[in-house]
Amino acid sequence: MTLAAATELASATNEHLAHISNTLIYSSMAVYTLAFFAYIAEWLFGSRSKVARTASALTVKEEAAASARGPAVTVKSAGGTAVLERPEVVVRSAAGSRDVPDGPGAHGGDAQGDLYGRIAVSLTVLAFLVELGGVVARAASVERAPWGNMYEFNITFSTVAVGVYLSLLALRKNVRWLGLFLTTTVLLDLGLAVTVLYTASDQLVPALHSYWLYIHVSTAIFCGAVLYVGAVSTLLYLFKDSYENKLESGGKPGSFATSVLERLPASATLDKFAYRINAAVFPLWTFTIIAGAIWAESAWGRYWGWDPKETWAFITWVAYACYLHARSTAGWKGRKAAYIALIAFACYLFNYYGVNIFVGGKHSYAGV
Repeated sequence: MTLAAATELASATNEHLAHISNTLIYSSMAVYTLAFFAYIAEWLFGSRSKVARTASALTVKEEAAASARGPAVTVKSAGGTAVLERPEVVVRSAAGSRDVPDGPGAHGGDAQGDLYGRIAVSLTVLAFLVELGGVVARAASVERAPWGNMYEFNITFSTVAVGVYLSLLALRKNVRWLGLFLTTTVLLDLGLAVTVLYTASDQLVPALHSYWLYIHVSTAIFCGAVLYVGAVSTLLYLFKDSYENKLESGGKPGSFATSVLERLPASATLDKFAYRINAAVFPLWTFTIIAGAIWAESAWGRYWGWDPKETWAFITWVAYACYLHARSTAGWKGRKAAYIALIAFACYLFNYYGVNIFVGGKHSYAGV
């Protein structure tokens, strides 16, 4: 190799920055692990017995109120008869969703549990900053966007997902119950990235040299992170809905189910939150597909060629469109719509992992 070629290669990839990036990613995993244990402590030391007692007390009160509700009180007067209806204990609203208050949160209404929760959020912020530093260092090492292969896509995706969670907390949204599930999946995602999907820092393939890389892929990553939050909320909604159904029918859930599910927001709250998240990001996902088509025309001379990646992106779009339509159609709300939402997110995951790794095509840039 000539001196000029060696100099050009050295300038193309800054190995020192690439090494720093790897160190920061591993460091963020260590901090995420600490955050994971802090979230576990929030659930464990946030008084489980208090939650169980509160749920039991509410049930007893509701039963007492229902039994105390007698016939209407009749008041006779010279002008006629006035009938005073006693207030009813509302179990379901007119739309079919329960009128159930939200749970106290993962801390279970306990000061010690709340302290562990605050520590967990602080560690999550630290891990997010360290991981963000790793993503930036990876980009600086090759002077391009840090999502040219599946490894880079994974570390960026998990960073954005945590950023979405922290942004919701900053907006004073009560989503700390999401923290344990988030750190668990982020650790799995990063573990997969640094083992199976790891790719050495290198330059892009020619087809990716376009400003559309910054537009199309960045919006796809952001959409995926938001859809992930919606999917977790939907899954928890199904569990909480089953729990409330069992209580309503007179059943008695196990102590573990009570201590966990009673702390979560009401099923109606989780359902509404998931719907708003998915509905808000759907237009951006639509733009992502359109931007990809425009980039395809610039790179390959055609807007759409039914490449596996294009096909599954469209299938994901159709699935979420069906979910949103189902939510606006009477009779397809609640659990039925939730199942469609989970199927839609499964399509996104297959488009994310399956197409890139197992299916060949023009979008096969996994690097593994």
